[in-house]
Amino acid sequence: MTRGRGYALLGVIVAAIMALSTALYVGVASDNGTRDQNTLGEGRVPHNSAAPASTGTWVSTWSTSPAAAEPGTETTGMADRSVRNVVHTSVGGTGARVTLSNLYGQSPLNITRATIAVSAGSGTAAALADTMRQLTFGGGPTVVVPPGRQVMSDAVRIAVPHDTDVLITTYTPTSSGPVTYHRHARQTSYVAQGDHAQDATGTPYTERSVHWRYLTALDVLSNESDGTIVALGDSLTDGITSTSGANNRWTDVLSDRLRAQIAAGRDLPRYSVVNQGISGNRVLTDGLGRPADNPSALNRFQRDVLERTNVKVVVIDLGVNDILRNPRLADPDAILDGLRTLVGQAHARGVKVVGATLMPFHGHRGYTDAREAVRQTINAEIRAGRVYDAVADFDQALRDPYDPRRLRTDYDSGDHLHPSDKGYTRMAESFDLEMLKGSAPAEL
Repeated sequence: MTRGRGYALLGVIVAAIMALSTALYVGVASDNGTRDQNTLGEGRVPHNSAAPASTGTWVSTWSTSPAAAEPGTETTGMADRSVRNVVHTSVGGTGARVTLSNLYGQSPLNITRATIAVSAGSGTAAALADTMRQLTFGGGPTVVVPPGRQVMSDAVRIAVPHDTDVLITTYTPTSSGPVTYHRHARQTSYVAQGDHAQDATGTPYTERSVHWRYLTALDVLSNESDGTIVALGDSLTDGITSTSGANNRWTDVLSDRLRAQIAAGRDLPRYSVVNQGISGNRVLTDGLGRPADNPSALNRFQRDVLERTNVKVVVIDLGVNDILRNPRLADPDAILDGLRTLVGQAHARGVKVVGATLMPFHGHRGYTDAREAVRQTINAEIRAGRVYDAVADFDQALRDPYDPRRLRTDYDSGDHLHPSDKGYTRMAESFDLEMLKGSAPAEL
């Protein structure tokens, strides 16, 4: 339900739905791991005694891309283990629901218990005890996720603050084959032997993890956000050189900045910010395997962008890996055509597209003058307004003014490709928040 509807009408609709509904759909995806979130979102009243009763808008407060099959999990997976993923919210809400993925599994993923709770603090597996909630799926406590699919939980009533850590825990008694994971979390999560999904102390969680497993999205029913911004990118968005646990990816800083500016009275859209970066990601080329590890932007755009809840704007920062990882000289026109294809798909769904210029990489082992020329050609097209609706000029913001082919020293993590914490902050600070206003241009 949206806040713009009157409370009387809201009450009639909710009462009618509760009277007529005897079973609810659990969003099991199609073979490529996608599903239509709109069938599960706004206005749905799940069979769950803790379901949200308040009004608001469903938005994504955190998400990540299922990126690969975790090496070493082919035989035993995470059998008889509780996986406690720690994620950081961008906006708060009064209800929550999660999406779990078995995209890379080779057999059904049997989840017999799942919970959500607000973390007791940074760097701990402990939860605030009064926030621990059991998650349900179609009204029941268990769910089986077929290989290549994903599911969304029922909504549960829980007060989720903005800018805080949330614990989402799953217990799987048997192996499903390779574990679907996101490798570079830049966040410490936890694992316990046995079923400790409902444990609030955190004591059994003796194993630490630098990955996110199974979990791909956390949505909230929010009165402080009207939509979702999705950042689609590679390692520069994944934030692999940012300080772990500090939430200093450029997307985190952008979220904080947007919220602070709105609180100060500035007229800006109230949006959450979620991160769909995968390190090494390319516009045109998939990784190896079936389904492909590290799927291309063209392959994953529907799932990772258009199927995020209530997406209003996508920010695309991709193209560098298409240049650096091509054994031959990359064709700038092919990369630009790929980016324009993404823009067309977004516009077809009414989503506005902000695109980033490609940042410099002189000094990196992959640098050549010919590759630099490809980067400059792509940036010229982006700046000329022939690719995106609006432009975030990250290249101009982070380049060395005395040698524009390289990152400024204090913005460089040291590998001459990825930013330092200061560089990530500069990316977010250079982002013109006015670009978030408006919608996609009308299709002619």
